[in-house]
Amino acid sequence: MDYHLFIEKEKEYYNQDFSAIDALLKRIRNALFYGVTVKLTNLDFTGVWDFDPRVSFAYVTLFQEGLQPLRYGCKKEDIASTINRNLAKIRENKRFSGFDIKNPDKCRIMLEFVIEKKMTDLNHLQSEKFDADRFEIGINGLEAKNVFTGANAFYMPTDAIVNSHLSLNQALATLTKRTELGKKPAKTQTERINMLRNSDEYEIYLFRTRAFVTCHNKCVPIYRGNILYPEFDYNILLAQFIKTSDWLVENMYDDGRFLYYYDCAQDNFKDHEHPNRKPENLYYNDLRHCGGAITLIRAYLQTHNEKYINAAKKAIEFTASISKEHDYNGQRAYFAYYNKKGKLGGTGLALIMTMLYRIATGDKSYDEYIKGFTRHLLSRMCESGELMGYYIHPAYHNGEPLVDMTDEERKETFSFYYPGEALLGLGLFMNHFKDDMDLNEEVRQKSKIALDWIVNERPKLYAELFTELPSDAWLMQAIEEFAHDEEFRKENYLNFVYTDAQTMMCHMYRKDETPYLDYEGGYYYNFGDHYYPDGARSEGLVAAYYLAHNMGEDALAKNFLKACKLAAKSQFSLFNCEEYTFAHKNPKRSLNAIRFKNTRQWVRVDSIQHVACFFIRLYWTENKPL
Repeated sequence: MDYHLFIEKEKEYYNQDFSAIDALLKRIRNALFYGVTVKLTNLDFTGVWDFDPRVSFAYVTLFQEGLQPLRYGCKKEDIASTINRNLAKIRENKRFSGFDIKNPDKCRIMLEFVIEKKMTDLNHLQSEKFDADRFEIGINGLEAKNVFTGANAFYMPTDAIVNSHLSLNQALATLTKRTELGKKPAKTQTERINMLRNSDEYEIYLFRTRAFVTCHNKCVPIYRGNILYPEFDYNILLAQFIKTSDWLVENMYDDGRFLYYYDCAQDNFKDHEHPNRKPENLYYNDLRHCGGAITLIRAYLQTHNEKYINAAKKAIEFTASISKEHDYNGQRAYFAYYNKKGKLGGTGLALIMTMLYRIATGDKSYDEYIKGFTRHLLSRMCESGELMGYYIHPAYHNGEPLVDMTDEERKETFSFYYPGEALLGLGLFMNHFKDDMDLNEEVRQKSKIALDWIVNERPKLYAELFTELPSDAWLMQAIEEFAHDEEFRKENYLNFVYTDAQTMMCHMYRKDETPYLDYEGGYYYNFGDHYYPDGARSEGLVAAYYLAHNMGEDALAKNFLKACKLAAKSQFSLFNCEEYTFAHKNPKRSLNAIRFKNTRQWVRVDSIQHVACFFIRLYWTENKPL
């Protein structure tokens, strides 16, 4: 379907003057404070809010740090009646007195109103293809109207942001709870949703809204809860990188670890993958820890600000503290040991981190660890070149080192990503560590075998691990690094990177392919998927640019760079800018972090690292570090 005209109209809408809405929000604030009604004198809403009494249901919501949002919604005969009814009901609420209405720096006000709606069938509603029955999280809302009583319940598009939702089922479960059906017991979310699906009492409507939120003394139009980034901009790229690097520094513990996980919606540190861990024993991951340090090393390269490299050094000290040693050919080898596991990727990332630190600073104080990490990685390489995923795993060999493994055990413990991480570390060692040429030469020879295996044999032996949307960005970066040496410029290595990058580009939403303004540059597995603004894959894409550029493949490099800019633009909206944090319980903590997804309010060290490192490497394509 051609969405060009629809998209152009959407862009026109967001490019217009919103002074009428700005004035309305200021009058709403004063009316709430003084307990008076809102007057619409001299306000022209033409083209901004073309009120239709049949559909123009509107919500006014108050947000303030530490408080649950307070809101009310209704639909009356005109804008003034609708707004004033909302304000009257908000003032009646017992929680209203807790909001500092007069202070726009503390209390933020959101206006959201329906612009179009249609009846829909819950059994046809879906989020897998672009058609009339699609529900798009953060863009669409749902109304359930009781045909007997006239009572209605709403799930507004901005509910996705407030509640950190990403799926249709989450929206339906929330909507059902807001109906009379929500009072009935249900064992599961699916059971609750089926109550609504199978009920003859309710008509279901699908709708879209416009939303505006105050930020200090200005009014901000929001799209999917966020400000719109219509164009790629290097200044935005750099600003977000620096601010999120500052967030990492500010959220670092004394022992060198980072704040691993933060839920902006709930203001807690409960990891969705480990929800039952107690507050005093929250999960931490040694691989993602190294990613935080890598981000800070790159921030230091860009700014030469010592705070970044000092924080990175603290992170390295933590990794050193969890490193164990073993013998490798009569010499000391080190591996990262954490959560009772010795992962290939953990040591691979430890080597990447320490090598990048050495390259950035010239400081050789971690050389023994660098050589030890390198020896360990070499020790985990089979004669075939396959790199084994674990050295220690509590489920195998009673937690003892996995030296003699069966073929079945080797396959069961194989990791798709760890070999690429290990090889990037080895590539950095080979190209930049010249103080132990015997070890350097061993790395060179064994890396050739490992690269041959991973490029040629892995697709045959582990075909089930490959997805239609390529995901081995660490290996793409490793090949880019090795290719600085002429001996490693093999056609099959280069083609692996180029082919994966081109496949990523083929799985990237293009302009006017969808009815959504923020989809361009996002990835998908299957066309119609909710888009993935994915920094991890984009690190591989920008590596492909550098590789093509360094190999003199100018046409390829140009195409990769263009795709990188589109991908970056789609990821700008993952950044917690001040305008976006209106629904966060503790916006001071969430400000400047980078989320997993557009409507998900989860932040993790790697959600920051992947996007931030992609951003700065893309920035350096045109702007060299200081």
